[in-house]
Amino acid sequence: MERRIVSGDSFVTAVLPDRTRVAPSGVSVSLEPADDLSATVMRALEHPLDRDPLRESARGAKRVTIAFDDATVPCYAPVWEIALPAIIRELEKAGVDRSLIDLVCANALHRKFTHDELASLIGPELVREFKDRLRCHDAEDPDALSDLGSTASGYRVELNRCVTDSDLLIYLNCSTMRAFSGGWKSVCVGLATYGSIRHHHTPDIMSMSLARNRMHDMLDEMGAHVEGTLGADRIFKLETVLADPLTVHDVYGGSVRATRAKVLETLRVAQPARRDLVAEKADVVIYGVPDWSPYAAFAHGNPILDLISTGLGYLGGVIQALGKPGCTVILATPCRDRWDERHHPSYREAWDAVLPETRDPDEARREFEPRFARRPDYIDAYRNGFGFHPVHAIMALYPLKRLRHAGRVIVAGPDDPAIPAHCGFDSAPDVATAVAMAEESHDKDCSIALTEYPPAFNRS
Repeated sequence: MERRIVSGDSFVTAVLPDRTRVAPSGVSVSLEPADDLSATVMRALEHPLDRDPLRESARGAKRVTIAFDDATVPCYAPVWEIALPAIIRELEKAGVDRSLIDLVCANALHRKFTHDELASLIGPELVREFKDRLRCHDAEDPDALSDLGSTASGYRVELNRCVTDSDLLIYLNCSTMRAFSGGWKSVCVGLATYGSIRHHHTPDIMSMSLARNRMHDMLDEMGAHVEGTLGADRIFKLETVLADPLTVHDVYGGSVRATRAKVLETLRVAQPARRDLVAEKADVVIYGVPDWSPYAAFAHGNPILDLISTGLGYLGGVIQALGKPGCTVILATPCRDRWDERHHPSYREAWDAVLPETRDPDEARREFEPRFARRPDYIDAYRNGFGFHPVHAIMALYPLKRLRHAGRVIVAGPDDPAIPAHCGFDSAPDVATAVAMAEESHDKDCSIALTEYPPAFNRS
C-alpha cells in the first residue's frame, strides 16, 4: 500500500506492506462544534455547574485576577479573545472596578510571552488597555510568590500571589488534551514554582490517562490544600473542551472540581482508552512527526522537541497502545539540527551534556535537573529574556521512558543521521527502508501498525 505520512512541514509517500494496519491515534474526539462560541461562554458564566453566576460570585470583590492558559495550549479557536472580554463585562456588572482587574498568563516554567505575542491570543485591545496589569507568571520572583505550606503527603504548594492576594481568581482554561491539562493543573502548575511542580512532573507520574491519573490525584490534593487555606469560593474556573484544535465543543463554568469532572465525563465518552485501540499489538509501529511542538509557540523546534518531546512524548502514547513490548518504532521526521538559543536556552546543553551521559530519564532528573534549576544565567534568561525555565530541557527528556517498551527506534528521512544517532536511534533514508530494517529484527511477516497524525503548525 502507499500512504502519505506527515514528516516535519511536509509529507512523504511511504510504500508499506499490504499487511499494514492503519490504527487510530486515540487523540481525536468525536464531538460536535458549538454553534455560537460567545453564547457558549456566556452560558458558562451565567449558569455555572455548582456556583452562583460569576456576576453574583464577584459581588463585593475588590481585587480580581483573571489567569489564562498560555500560548503552548494547542487551541487555535478564539477562546481567549472572546472569553476574556465577556468575563470582564460580568465583573463590571458585579460592581468590580475595571482598573482593579489584573490579567496573568499562567505560563508555569514555560517562557514568558511578549505583549505582542499575547495580543495574538487575547486581542490587541486588551493588551493596550491593561498594559502593566497584563503580565506573565514568574516562577522565580520571590516577591510575587506565596508559600502555602505542604499537603498531608508533603507536596509543597507555592503559588503566584495573584492566587492568594486576590479576592477572586478566575481561571480560563482553553483546552484539555485527553486528561493531561485542566483541573488543578491550571492553578497548581500554571501559577506555581519548580519546588511545587517537581513533585508530580516526573517521568512516571506525568500522564494523559482519563482514568487512574496519578498526576491529577496529586494535583487534586494540592488543590484541596489551596481551598482549605484560602477558602472554597476564591476560584472560579472555566474549562474548555475542543471538538478539534480549531473549534470548541463546550465551555463549563464553576468550581475546579465540578468543571474537571464534567470535562472528564465528556472526554471519556468521546475518546476510547488507548489500550483498546487495537485487538492485537504490533511488532512495528509507524507514524510521522509534524513540525510542531507546544513549546515552539512563536519559535521553532529543535532535535529534543522533534524526536523526544513530540516524537516519543505527545505522539508516543501509541507506542504502548499499538506495539508489543520490544516493538520497533519508526518515526518519519527530518529532525533538523536547529536551535533557538533565545527561547530554549538550556536545551542545547541538555543535548550536548546530558544525552551523552544518560538516556535514562530518571537518572537525568536525579543527576542533572537540580544543577540546571540553579543556573543563574538560565534563570535570568527565563525571567528577563523570554526563555524556558532551565529545568524544562530536562523534563523534555522524560518521554525517553518509552524506550522501556520499545526495543528500537528508527528515524526515517533525517536530514543528518548523526542527529537520531545522538539519541541512540537508528536511521533510514525512507520509511520503506526502515520497515525492511525492522523486518530483519523481527521477521518478514511481522505485524505493522500505522498511525496517521495530521499536519500541525506552531503559532508565529
